[in-house]
Amino acid sequence: MMSDIHRLLDTHDGVALGYCVRMGEISSTQLVEAVIERLESVEPQLNAVVERRYDSARECSRRPVDVTQPFAGVPTLIKDLFAPLEGALMTQGSRALDAVPAPFDDELVARLRRAGCVPLGTTTSPEFGTSYTTESSRHGATRNPWDPERSAGGSSGGAAALVAARVVPFAHGNDGGGSLRVPASCCGVFGFKPSRGLMPAGPMVGEGWGGLAVAHAITLSVRDSAALLDATAGADLGAPYAAPTTPMSYLAATERDPGALRIGLIEGPALAPEAASVARQSAALCESLGHRVESVTLPLDWETFYHRCFDIIGPSTRETLDTLGKMRGAPIDEQLLEPRTRVMLRERGHLDATRYIAAINDMHALGRRLAALMQQFDVLLSPTLARQPPRIGELDAFDERLSLAEIIDAFHGYCPFTALFNATGQPAMSLPLYWTEAGLPLGTHFAGRFGEESLLLSLAAQLERARPWAGKRPPIRAGAR
Repeated sequence: MMSDIHRLLDTHDGVALGYCVRMGEISSTQLVEAVIERLESVEPQLNAVVERRYDSARECSRRPVDVTQPFAGVPTLIKDLFAPLEGALMTQGSRALDAVPAPFDDELVARLRRAGCVPLGTTTSPEFGTSYTTESSRHGATRNPWDPERSAGGSSGGAAALVAARVVPFAHGNDGGGSLRVPASCCGVFGFKPSRGLMPAGPMVGEGWGGLAVAHAITLSVRDSAALLDATAGADLGAPYAAPTTPMSYLAATERDPGALRIGLIEGPALAPEAASVARQSAALCESLGHRVESVTLPLDWETFYHRCFDIIGPSTRETLDTLGKMRGAPIDEQLLEPRTRVMLRERGHLDATRYIAAINDMHALGRRLAALMQQFDVLLSPTLARQPPRIGELDAFDERLSLAEIIDAFHGYCPFTALFNATGQPAMSLPLYWTEAGLPLGTHFAGRFGEESLLLSLAAQLERARPWAGKRPPIRAGAR
């Protein structure tokens, strides 16, 4: 019987597994036990889990199934970064913090539970989520299931690695500059960042990083991402603002043809040959589906833009540390922080309010410029990353002698496009349409107009049908052999 459940987990997404539980074909308890077995079979190689919460998951799985919920009894994991899971230790990827159990669920976690999801534990993140690779002195390096010598991406690297390795069909993550889309690209899965204000951020905060950050999930299938949005999107109590919602369900949008779209192929930062090839092939695929593609140059100075982002992230990280110090009754020992974090705090942790507000205003002005540009295009296209996944240590070789400018150059030379759409608040996604000659995934990035998640998801589902990726399985994977 357990082998049958493993076969289901090999072939079914979360929507299909939830249906099986609701129909009584399998039980949530059986699913949980099978996923625990799968996780343990790959975790020594991946290092993607912070804390196992198996006892609480088993208890949850024994409760009566709510047959109205789409993900009834389906196991998942929650990222250990600004997303409390009641009872789970909160480390934010930092050895400078005391690991204390969360006293309550984040609102998004609570909505996942109400949709039937069963949290099994928490996944790895780099310290405070400020890296495009999931490596930390507290938890070590999370490895890519396509090549364990390479990074799983960041900051939702643990989530992406476990989905790619077929442990779970989807896992929670969040994204302040690409943290869902970058690891999705590295691991060959689907990463979707919703519009600013569409997802709940409470009850601890009103927004993350001045509105740059938003939470959602990494999934294997497009329809899981859409169904998760149906279950979790919408402003929570006391939210400072909210994105528009659609009268059509997001899942229904995946079943609708997107029509002939006007797609802008972004011309900009230098790309490695493999990334340039992904852009060309993706543009050709879109044209073959009836879309019109033309080149576009975006109205911004890339270097200035990246520095403005850290004018927001630096003070926000400083405030987070100060707040955590007050909560614990003693200041955080900053010598225990990662060198990357110390450099950022040294150069941007104490900006005056005028410069911080100027950075926020610049982001809003950029959002208006791109909104005007998007009157000419339905979607913008680029590779997700400028090159294939880096080797472990390649993006984490920092020390305090470096300047923040050098760190920014390293990060955004590798990942030039994703943060732009956090700044403008637009929805964006990474699709695993192509693999490099070395057998490594390299995602294609699409961004839509603010509030137009449905159009992006419709396009994503069309591309998934044209170039399906679920059958591509990495060397490190769980399940039936």
